[in-house]
Amino acid sequence: MNKTIRRASVFALLLVLALLIRATWVQYYDGQALADDKDNRRNAIETYAEPLGNIIVAGESITGSARTTGGDLAYKRTYKNGPLYAAVTGYASQAYAPTQLEGIYQDLLNGTDNRLKNIMDTVTGERADPGNVVTTIDPDVQKAAYRALGGNKGAAVAIDPKTGRILAVVSTPSYDPATLTDANTAGSAWKRLTADSDKPLTNRALRQPLPPGSTFKLVVAAAALEDGLYENVDEHTDSPDPYTLPGTTRTLDNENKSAPCENASMRVALRYSCNNVFGKMAVDLGQDKVRAMAEKFGFDDDKQDVPVRAYASVYPSDMDKAQTALSGIGQFDVTATPLQMAMVSAAIANGGKLVSPHMVSQITDSGGDVLRNYDDATDTKEIVSSSTAEQLQSAMETVVKDGTGTNALIDGVTVGGKTGTAQHGENNSKTPYAWFTSYGKSDSSGKEVAVAVMVEQSDAARSEVSGNGLAAPVAKAMMQAALK
Repeated sequence: MNKTIRRASVFALLLVLALLIRATWVQYYDGQALADDKDNRRNAIETYAEPLGNIIVAGESITGSARTTGGDLAYKRTYKNGPLYAAVTGYASQAYAPTQLEGIYQDLLNGTDNRLKNIMDTVTGERADPGNVVTTIDPDVQKAAYRALGGNKGAAVAIDPKTGRILAVVSTPSYDPATLTDANTAGSAWKRLTADSDKPLTNRALRQPLPPGSTFKLVVAAAALEDGLYENVDEHTDSPDPYTLPGTTRTLDNENKSAPCENASMRVALRYSCNNVFGKMAVDLGQDKVRAMAEKFGFDDDKQDVPVRAYASVYPSDMDKAQTALSGIGQFDVTATPLQMAMVSAAIANGGKLVSPHMVSQITDSGGDVLRNYDDATDTKEIVSSSTAEQLQSAMETVVKDGTGTNALIDGVTVGGKTGTAQHGENNSKTPYAWFTSYGKSDSSGKEVAVAVMVEQSDAARSEVSGNGLAAPVAKAMMQAALK
């Protein structure tokens, strides 16, 4: 063999070896990544080759599957009362990645979860029958919140304080997940929804932290009682009115100029929502102690799964004293989700103990056998002592009976609450956010519920925007539905 032929042979051999190495790499190393690629059409074909499992509320499926009329995707997702439950279900789309419970339990719902496979499925490689997701949602509470929010832009959450079961998750304006399920029509719906200035795809209940305003005063009050700054909610505080923010000439004014806020007790200060009291109280405690209490309630937790990942509510760091004062009334850079403020009321209502909130009770296989029971896997943390919780309950009940939260009164129910009206925009130039967080305890049955409502925008005149005027009626409707 001459030199030229030998070199050509070696080169050809190297090319063959390169092809073999590349083929091996693709098959054994890149294979799974390619199989899981979102642009791999085979995944969608496999997912929608059979009906999906369902998401269940109160024993009834709020999802389904329908046969398609053409194309290579045999089925598409359907929804019952889609806009009502959109903040719970999210969507399963032939064109877009699934969200909310549809996304978290995608493998369970399409039958690829290994827990669903029996011996024959393992041997044959066939997809198992899909499983189901059983939620904790109470349809009556969900409907009450959705109807009461009406055309307002806002959100609401309800929690059973004793069990941590989330009874309602509502975000308005909502959308119909069914418009996104069919690949042939999803594109136009997606463009319309993402272009909507009201952001209907945003889950405001779990994923839009906003300034909580005066509802945050409950956290500051809890910190003051636990720290021993004040012994009880009826002890007079050292609170000049007006209170000048430290290091500035600016005063922290009260909405009600005639309210008895000077040196007011915490009960009176919560009743009239005295800014001077809680602004100075935050400074007296110091930001570190306020933050420590906020974080015990769940602030600054970027892994808050219910099981949908909720965005972290934030208590800021590195503030000066003036900023710390503003944080004491739920302003400056303090933000919270309705979920977070419902957790605050739930812990207070439950004697100071917070049961981890969750909106999935069980996941099951196609035959109803339980694969995991989330009700049995809850954690309980002591946030404040039982005596502090009792003090705060008493003060919150005064707010509803004789203070700024009278629109939440319910016959036969002990209701405690706190209103909030959070500034929005530079120099409060935009419409404020209206908040209300509360708990209700049935005097006859002993049933309990904790709620939080946030109204981001409404048709009400600016002068009529308040936690009591806009948010408390929604909370009342939810509590009535939960405690009936």
